Amino acid sequence: MGIFKLNLLLKLQRQRQRRRRQIQARNGSVLIHPRDKINAPACQNNTHSWSGQAKCSDPTLPEDISCHIHSLMSMRDAARVACVSRAFARSWRCLPNLDFSEESLGINRSTCKKDEKLGDLTSKIDWILKNHSGIGIKKLIIQVGSVYSRDSSHLAHLDSWLQCAVKPGIEELIVNLSSMNAKYNFPCELLSSGTGDSLRYIYLASCNFHPTVRIGCLKSLTRLQLCMVNITENELRCLLSISLGLERLELRHCSTLKCLKVPCLQRLSYLDVMTCTGLQVIESKAPNLSSIRFEGDLYVQLSLGEPLQIKQLYRLCNDAAFYARTELPSSMPNLERLIIHSDTEMVNTPMVPSKFYHLKYLSIALGGQTYDYLSLVSFFDASPFLETFILNALRERTERATIFGDPSGLRMMPEHRHDKLKCVKIINFSSVKTLVELTCHIVESATALECLTLDTTSGSPRCSVNRLGKCFLMRRETLMEAHRALKAVQTYIELKVPSKVELNVLEPCSRCHALDL
Repeated sequence: MGIFKLNLLLKLQRQRQRRRRQIQARNGSVLIHPRDKINAPACQNNTHSWSGQAKCSDPTLPEDISCHIHSLMSMRDAARVACVSRAFARSWRCLPNLDFSEESLGINRSTCKKDEKLGDLTSKIDWILKNHSGIGIKKLIIQVGSVYSRDSSHLAHLDSWLQCAVKPGIEELIVNLSSMNAKYNFPCELLSSGTGDSLRYIYLASCNFHPTVRIGCLKSLTRLQLCMVNITENELRCLLSISLGLERLELRHCSTLKCLKVPCLQRLSYLDVMTCTGLQVIESKAPNLSSIRFEGDLYVQLSLGEPLQIKQLYRLCNDAAFYARTELPSSMPNLERLIIHSDTEMVNTPMVPSKFYHLKYLSIALGGQTYDYLSLVSFFDASPFLETFILNALRERTERATIFGDPSGLRMMPEHRHDKLKCVKIINFSSVKTLVELTCHIVESATALECLTLDTTSGSPRCSVNRLGKCFLMRRETLMEAHRALKAVQTYIELKVPSKVELNVLEPCSRCHALDL
């Protein structure tokens, strides 16, 4: 909620007060209670000597309403109205949401030198916390930009900032130091003595975090995010054991972890483990875990207590397509949504008899110099109820055989029919022969197909929606391939598309990617 909405609210209140006085005047009863005299919006006594006009104070709002309005504003807007309104100046002392970042504090990254910005950042945070009562804080965000990563002088202030703001009743704690080197030791004792009882969300980035049993019980914690945090498996296990209400666990770049053991957390439904390079084992006893996002090599041991509960999986590793087709139908048979990413797929996807009887959404991003895209038909055969298929054909550094360079005819698989497939999108569509063959197969075999989108770009936001106002850069070779892809669509695909199917062919933006062929 910004300044405009605040002014509108105050204007509406003044109009209501004016109508109330008019009604009282018509009724002949303009009696004002002494309390109303005090609270009525009267003009201040101080007068501008140069104009002789009195400055009118802001309309009086009930304290709970002004505090609520104040809590909905950004830090910058909250500070501005506190400077011009006595009511909001009072509510500033109990502002529930504190956001300490360069953007919220109005620090201009481009015009200030690094040492000036660091001093500006620390002085502003010090001033705000000094003028805050420390009561009623619900959300605290401390975000220090990467520009400060080489100068750790701000770390000396962190303990005092946290001690001032982290009190019983706090619900969200976000500390993002944006540094590749964790130098700060998070004071875990802050979460003891009942302070952690109310915390619902913790996000820590680029610090050392060594919790012990002395913390107590984080009974309200539902989401935990750790990014580039140094923590041992025993410490994490201890933390999870006191977070009985946890619903989401997200770990990013926590390279010190060797083994992740998730206890029997009844409410845990989402597990996200990305780029924890030292991880060798993941064990979970959470009975209701239904969604997993994991980036790691295939040698990482996955032991999931209730694999039948898993409905969504995002798997990122080399040869992910082969792994998904050969292993997942038996290990996670109830998957409904599958997303896989494989930068290098060394072997084609085999035809095997196992099935995904519940899979409705499949998204695959893969690359591989010799990979045969037509072999992805194996996923269609294994998924009789598949409705949506998205393929991102990752670009290769060296050229692959195109439909125009191989004079042999297109392979066909007429015996394979797909009765439920409705929506297909191929990103980075090119003239690679096996990709054209896959597209033709889909057009001819997906009897329920409603929409086919062939995007000859990387799928990034275009200039019309990009905040920069221009499309992402495309190399000349990529632009030339996009034009060959358009020719392939016109030559081999367009005429085969049934009239009932909506065909969308996305080409590079002519304004941002003019190419003189």
